[in-house]
Amino acid sequence: MTKEAFLDGQLLLIDKPLGWTSFQAVNALKWTIRNQFNLKKLKIGHAGTLDPLATGLLLICTGKFTKKIPNLQGQIKEYTGTITLGCTTPSYDLETEIDQHFETAHIDAPLLKKTAAEFVGIIDQVPPVFSALKKDGKRLYEYAREGTSVEIKSRKIEILSFEITDIEIPLVRFKVICSKGTYIRSLAYDFGKALRSGAHLSALKRTRIGDFNVDNAVTPAVFKENLSSNQE
Repeated sequence: MTKEAFLDGQLLLIDKPLGWTSFQAVNALKWTIRNQFNLKKLKIGHAGTLDPLATGLLLICTGKFTKKIPNLQGQIKEYTGTITLGCTTPSYDLETEIDQHFETAHIDAPLLKKTAAEFVGIIDQVPPVFSALKKDGKRLYEYAREGTSVEIKSRKIEILSFEITDIEIPLVRFKVICSKGTYIRSLAYDFGKALRSGAHLSALKRTRIGDFNVDNAVTPAVFKENLSSNQE
């Protein structure tokens, strides 16, 4: 791929590694491309954040294609992952320690599938307090880390499909297809409450955004290798 191709605009399918922020992934690609072609500047950005503890598809746009980001952000998304029943965390995932334990003896496969079906459709969802959303010019996770309680308004999102794919209580594996703005961490938390128990998200992978699939994505390391070998 040429310097001109990146400046004119490319849509890059990246498989974000576990523990990386979306910003780190964008930054890694930016420096790889700039160093490869001795570019002083390069417009680059991603179309939809993934939490550090999530892996999977990140759409990264360069050059003139950065104008496509708002449209790409609005695409339907698909995720697979694992919910752990019987305990909650303040962040609704593994970023924070378990704070409460709950009974799971009453939970079986029919109840799990029936409860999952109740979430399908347009629903009100409250985003997690440990999120990058802003309130009064400040990130919600900043309030959370200070121990300051803030009111977070619910918003309407759409769950097109919520499928339970494997059950080994306390672990429940799932596949979700959802609209922009859906927090799978909040879905896991609300799912636990609906089961008259508690739950948190213990693994998450974004597998699809619109027509783009993670099967066609590469890690930042492989992208760097491929770019270097193409220039030799």
